[in-house]
Amino acid sequence: MSIDLTQRLKDRVAIITGGASGIGFATAKRFADEGAFVVIADVDPASGEAAAAEVGGAFRPVDVADEAKVDALFNGVAEEFGRIDIAFNNAGISPADDDSIETTELPAWDRVQDVNLKSVYLCSRAALRHMVPAGRGSIINTASFVALLGSATSQISYTASKGGVLAMSRELGVQFARQGVRVNALCPGPVNTPLLQELFAKDPERAQRRLVHVPMGRFAEPEELAAAVAFLASDDSSFITASAFVVDGGITNAYVTPL
Repeated sequence: MSIDLTQRLKDRVAIITGGASGIGFATAKRFADEGAFVVIADVDPASGEAAAAEVGGAFRPVDVADEAKVDALFNGVAEEFGRIDIAFNNAGISPADDDSIETTELPAWDRVQDVNLKSVYLCSRAALRHMVPAGRGSIINTASFVALLGSATSQISYTASKGGVLAMSRELGVQFARQGVRVNALCPGPVNTPLLQELFAKDPERAQRRLVHVPMGRFAEPEELAAAVAFLASDDSSFITASAFVVDGGITNAYVTPL
């Protein structure tokens, strides 16, 4: 029997937070190409509407750190479309005032934790309310390679938040495995996204210090991460849960990288 891999996600409903740009938008396009109906959830209505129109999906505005708004997003999508099969909890920030622990103040710490970690808790909980009764679903949470390594170019709250995402995803993956819901953490290496470009444009030396440690000699493209997310969302990964799915060009396994 032949399998049409371009339709692995046919008729499934997916919610992508932070879906208007970067990895989220690349994944929205990939999901749509594989047959899913995509709901892009983002804080920016202009870019969110444009992204949804491009993939033939829907846009829903959301503040991912607001419990009521997150619950309204997931409940509304389930009511309108009858199901939620995939939740890609991807929204995140990496602001300039999140730096070394010596200079990062509590407001910056709290803001990053709210958007990067609390949002994954809220979105996962909201998704599980619909996936558990259905007996199926795939949740993919965006962590990072910095959840696995210490970085000398620290973004202390970002690093801590991504470690939390990884630990929480493992626990949820174990807890809900026998209820038909898989939960995995995506751990990207540095990705060529607007977020990274903005950060490194302000500090080219920081970019080079990171790039030299990537064995493949380049940053990832968003589409390469989207392919990994699509795999985790599909039945091709039906025996994968509670995993740290690392897509990093080899950085977490490198001791010395030749120049």
